[in-house]
Amino acid sequence: MDSAQYAELFLSESREHLTAINQQLLELERRGAAHEETAEPLTVIFRAVHTVKGMSATMGYSAVADLSHDLESLLDRLRRDELAVSARVMDVLFASADLLEQAIEVAVGGGADVDVRGVLDQIRALTGDVGVSPDAPMAALAGGNGHTMWTLPAPAGEGALARVRLAPSCVLRGVRAYMVVQAAEKLGRVTAVVPPRESFLEEDFGYELALRVDGVADLDALAAALRGVGDVDDVLVSTSADRAPGGGAAHVPAAEGAGGAPTATVPTTTTVRQQHFVRMDLRRLDKLMNLIGELTIARGRLAQLAAATGDAELLDTVGQASRLVGELQEEIITSRLVPVWQVFDRFPRLVRDAARSLGKQVEFRVEGKDIELDRSLLDEIGDPLVHLLRNAIDHGIEAPDARAAAGKPPAGRLTLSAIRDRSAVAIRVTDDGRGIDRARVLAKAREAGLVDAAKVELSDDEMTRLIARAGFSTAEKVTDVSGRGVGMDAVYARVRSLGGSVDIRSDQGKGTTVTLRLPLTLAILKAVLARVEDESYAIPLTHVRETVEVDDDVVRTVQGREVLVLRDDVLPLVRLRDLVRLPRAPQGTPEQAVVVEMADREAAVVVDELTMQQEIVVKQFDAVKDGPTLFGGATILSDGAPALILDVSSLL
Repeated sequence: MDSAQYAELFLSESREHLTAINQQLLELERRGAAHEETAEPLTVIFRAVHTVKGMSATMGYSAVADLSHDLESLLDRLRRDELAVSARVMDVLFASADLLEQAIEVAVGGGADVDVRGVLDQIRALTGDVGVSPDAPMAALAGGNGHTMWTLPAPAGEGALARVRLAPSCVLRGVRAYMVVQAAEKLGRVTAVVPPRESFLEEDFGYELALRVDGVADLDALAAALRGVGDVDDVLVSTSADRAPGGGAAHVPAAEGAGGAPTATVPTTTTVRQQHFVRMDLRRLDKLMNLIGELTIARGRLAQLAAATGDAELLDTVGQASRLVGELQEEIITSRLVPVWQVFDRFPRLVRDAARSLGKQVEFRVEGKDIELDRSLLDEIGDPLVHLLRNAIDHGIEAPDARAAAGKPPAGRLTLSAIRDRSAVAIRVTDDGRGIDRARVLAKAREAGLVDAAKVELSDDEMTRLIARAGFSTAEKVTDVSGRGVGMDAVYARVRSLGGSVDIRSDQGKGTTVTLRLPLTLAILKAVLARVEDESYAIPLTHVRETVEVDDDVVRTVQGREVLVLRDDVLPLVRLRDLVRLPRAPQGTPEQAVVVEMADREAAVVVDELTMQQEIVVKQFDAVKDGPTLFGGATILSDGAPALILDVSSLL
């Protein structure tokens, strides 16, 4: 077997173990500082490191295996209470986890091995270069009535028969089985495998396999090597005494549970439990999304042509096909949704490191981890969230003595939350720090000529726009972490490019909340189509509250600005003709307005005509240089004509 073909699978699984390691290290540090029970996080970390060690050794990643081995030694000393969980130990553990992640990424990428000697020296200084204690003796697994028995030819000369049972939690069972065989081949010649290797990647491959290994004398070493693969629940190695009389076939019994009752084993002739999950390359999902987008456009065109014929049977068939396309589209979109914890789970470690580097105390909470978002959006939002969290720690949350002087607890509160907001997701970063100094922002804006010199106060919206300008910052010095405003232009640009919006609310002395609103998916959305002269524009239905007819009775002028009076509301009025630099329509021309809203802001967008609602496929486009940032993408309508998609956040 060529192990290179499993590199991506190794990387994916290793990242999951690294996430668990970092989470439990934070828990270990918390419990250790409070002198609480530390056995549980140590056990989880030890198992994760042990699994990574076995996988990396099988894949031939020596640097990863060496580091994992010594890290395992340190964890074992901690588990056996031969070392205390101290600040020094935690620093070494965190450094080891960081280096382990780096070594894995480099190994899978085919680069030169990462130099791990520095961290190994730190580990060995703590352990006294004592390795991990040998694995506990294997429990006796005797055969008997009612047991599943495998029949294999007895080994020729020195050799062994081995039965391996994978852990119930093992996800990639077929890959793990290949790794077991590879581990055995390093000690002898594998001459028989049951079930056959070809079945390892079949859906009905179970949790057990048996091997005949010729030319191996050290059975303990074989058992240890098979256990070392990771995700192995039990190993049974039989000696030559277990051979059948006359050197014929030998039997390898399946495992027993406590009290002699056979455990749930999987004989080669029975049906195994079905798997309900598969791992899929994201590029396949992206291609499916593109295809369903094109199919949606074709569906609209087909429905339009069928309506023109007036053929009832054709219309009925097209309607049925449209429903099926809609269901397929919904399933594909749903298949791309993943919980936000897949990105959020790396932030507790980031917050811990940033707070320590700045000498601050931070209580970090994550809420709404099960909220789902499109995978591509989730990948893109990681960096903006890093900016926001670092900004909050550096320039939002005060140092402990400053907080005490302000009557606050020494530890600042920092919260990262995700909530569903209709067909969007709102992600918030909230701190209870000093807040944004509006007077300082205003002074910097005046100095840069960004606001009128006579302006004396900034609204939240004005402050957001200023902070989001490239290069705008009120920081007096540059730090290694960040500054309020430093990087905010990048956050704003990235979120806007994803069809989302950024909202900042700050109360000086009490804290700041930054809200990122994102669509569930980027590819397909429902929109209201509006016409201005001969041009069509799409307004995302997510932000549409209602539509109204425009006449002289509802349009007023307040402080030199047009507003639309709708029942008890007075809404700012925005004419799409003005935005796209077309002349005003002649007096008396019928007009319609779309009332759009985002968060707590509303406006009325006046257009010539509202034509229809339609599902549109979002296509990215490059805006005109130095042109207005009014559009978040483009689409192709059912008649084949292009239309720009209005970015509602730019209108409010």
